[in-house]
Amino acid sequence: MKRRYNMPFGAERRDDGSVRFRLWAPAARQVELSLAGANRSMRLPLDPCDQGWFELTTDAARPGTQYHFRIDGGQEVPDPASRFQPRDVRGPSEVIDPGAFDWQDRDWHGRRWEEAVLYELHVGAFTPFGTFSAVGERLDYLADLGITAVELMPVADFPGQRNWGYDGVFPFAPDSTYGRPEDLKELVQSAHDRGLMVLLDVVYNHFGPEGNYLRSYAPQFFTDRHSTPWGDGINFDGLDRRIVRDFFIHNALYWLTEYHFDGLRLDAVHAIIDDSTPHILTELADAVRSSVEADRHVHLILENDHNQARYLQRTERCQPQAYDAQWNDDVHHALHVLITSERDGYYADYSQRPIDQLGRCLTDGFAYQGEVSLYRNGETRGEPTEGLPPTAFVSFLQNHDQVGNRAFGERIIQIADRRAVRAAAAILLLAPSPTMLFMGEEFGAETPFLFFCDFEKDLAAAVTAGRRNEFAHFARFNNPAERERIPDPSDARTFKASQLDWSVIAEPSHQDWLRFYSKLLGLRCEHIVSRLATGCTVNADYEIHGDRGLTAHWKFSDQSELILMANLGTDSLSGLIPPASQVIYASEQVNADTLKRKTLPAWSVVWFLES
Repeated sequence: MKRRYNMPFGAERRDDGSVRFRLWAPAARQVELSLAGANRSMRLPLDPCDQGWFELTTDAARPGTQYHFRIDGGQEVPDPASRFQPRDVRGPSEVIDPGAFDWQDRDWHGRRWEEAVLYELHVGAFTPFGTFSAVGERLDYLADLGITAVELMPVADFPGQRNWGYDGVFPFAPDSTYGRPEDLKELVQSAHDRGLMVLLDVVYNHFGPEGNYLRSYAPQFFTDRHSTPWGDGINFDGLDRRIVRDFFIHNALYWLTEYHFDGLRLDAVHAIIDDSTPHILTELADAVRSSVEADRHVHLILENDHNQARYLQRTERCQPQAYDAQWNDDVHHALHVLITSERDGYYADYSQRPIDQLGRCLTDGFAYQGEVSLYRNGETRGEPTEGLPPTAFVSFLQNHDQVGNRAFGERIIQIADRRAVRAAAAILLLAPSPTMLFMGEEFGAETPFLFFCDFEKDLAAAVTAGRRNEFAHFARFNNPAERERIPDPSDARTFKASQLDWSVIAEPSHQDWLRFYSKLLGLRCEHIVSRLATGCTVNADYEIHGDRGLTAHWKFSDQSELILMANLGTDSLSGLIPPASQVIYASEQVNADTLKRKTLPAWSVVWFLES
């Protein structure tokens, strides 16, 4: 089976063997195609078309041909819609024939979102080899663990040999450090063979700072009317916005079609500024929903600090109108404060009543649904979530940001009591909302996940200084000498230290963590998942006990009821009345006697199910 997504730009192989090249360059007077061969080079003029387009169809190129576009007889630039950059961001683009890959997963239609157990991983740091093929060798392990969806951090071509992926400059090209396009397609197909969905993290809020040539021939991609953390905003709402918007909409459809991904996670959409109607997020989601086959499950996930519940609304049949879910930072932050007592930075917004905020997250989605955020200088944050099902909120105890944005990239087990971490995991893995693990979490990995990159010299020095200065307002790093201890993002050793150490998995303590996570995911599959497909109506409420106790109830449309009792404190909690229901999970320090005495030991969790 062949899969090809035809785009109105870039290099497209035609059925007759010719290749069509098309570039939007409204600031250019002339565009030439520069072809590089083994013994010669060739320049061919592109024909100017309406609205700043240049186009050429030629028999002089074929799959594997490397090419640049030459602007106004001077600068040679890669194709912004390149399908592959074999020699990094400054090198030539390569003509790729999508039809050369023979797909064997015709019968794969995806999985329902209610079944989602996500596993976020960085391709370069997940294995010592850091390739798509190496990830594929671990798929059986993930399937056996109980994972149903692999979520790849961004793979779009970035500068250098190592990067988190959020500095990509060629959004259609898998980075050559990880392998070729066919290697990524093979990874997706192999995952489908094992019943695993594959989601891709995409970045539509900015381009990376090195290797992006768009300003030299298409400055209309950007606007100084909007400012973002990375500089001028992307022009989603000004003159020429149609072509800019189409570039990103086609990118989403390209990954879902040509690579058969099961969904996309859109990074930091709160940094996308669009004052037009419809908003680019709405138009993109509409395009996906109208283009994907009716019998295929495709999922769209947001990271959105604004907690805009409007994008998560459901139809009368409880189907997502636009986006399936949002990463729920609120539930992470409340839990993190409870089990670590850290209150710096954004954790300050969860320092006064974290147990109450945790309860609201578990039963109602966001903690902030229009309340004032002191961390954000008194601004209100969030929108009401009434009517949304638990499946609209992805919960997690760790992810790349929450680990990697720490100065030394510590994992949660290195900064919190082991019992506290187990209690937090037991809450999130059995609560109705979809849960996500960060690579290595399941076996108690202690390798850090640090911020790393590989920019050119001057930019690298600026990034290193900026990274260290980010922590200057923390008391621990007031001293410049102390900040110098923060690992240098540009040092290859920083990346190397972040690669998972799989050898420890055979050690008893790590085997113990792995058994724990596997057990919880097995219980989730057995008791929770089937109840999430019964409709949007889940009657949920919670009650707090002191400053560390919590009970929560979820009543599903089949009249079954899921009940949580938790003590997230260092002292025993008395006075809780356990229901006369089946216990499906209890922390190891809980037994029949403690329940009979209506007491929960420190850092303990019990889940009940009334069928």
